[in-house]
Amino acid sequence: MATRPISPQDHERIAAAIRAAESKTDGEIYCVVAHASNGYFFPAAFMATSGMLIVSLAVAYGLEAWWLSIRLPHFVIVQLLALASVLVLLWALPNLRIHLVPRRQRYQAAHDNALRQFLARNVHRTTARTGVLVFVSIAERYAEVVADSGINSKVGQHVWDGVIRDLTQHAGDDRLADGFVKAIGQVGAVLAEHFPVTSGDANELDDHLVEI
Repeated sequence: MATRPISPQDHERIAAAIRAAESKTDGEIYCVVAHASNGYFFPAAFMATSGMLIVSLAVAYGLEAWWLSIRLPHFVIVQLLALASVLVLLWALPNLRIHLVPRRQRYQAAHDNALRQFLARNVHRTTARTGVLVFVSIAERYAEVVADSGINSKVGQHVWDGVIRDLTQHAGDDRLADGFVKAIGQVGAVLAEHFPVTSGDANELDDHLVEI
């Protein structure tokens, strides 16, 4: 997914897109991009340890089949040294960890982070419950649109799926800022259709992209 930093100019473009979209709707749009949703040290260590145990078992059966012998204390010491080496490697190279974690677990971590951001950024506290979070987690290659209850009662998930598909495609092409701008326009159009702007509408959420 995206690796290029989001420039100040891109931040301004995204903020302008949010303001333009919200000028036509009572809804509120909030954008968050996370560089990663979890450190993954313990999940990666678990997977690495499990793999080493399986390899150790295969080696033990192989030694027995070839009529080779090794003292049990030496075999255990080798295992412990190998495990310690792997843990040090995972600690020193955090970018390696995520590759040892199943995709389903990575997506779950990113989804949980999206929900945390939805609550932490008060997207759920708009007056008419019409807040929408556009969320991307770069390390997990994950994007999600989280809409409040006032929107979900009128807009089906398939609508957000299309927004997510376009956003992840842009991010995959290293055009994350362009993806956010397009996603904001799409979300704004949906909100304008179901929640057109009314007199007295107040801006309840900050109009900018948050990086975490």
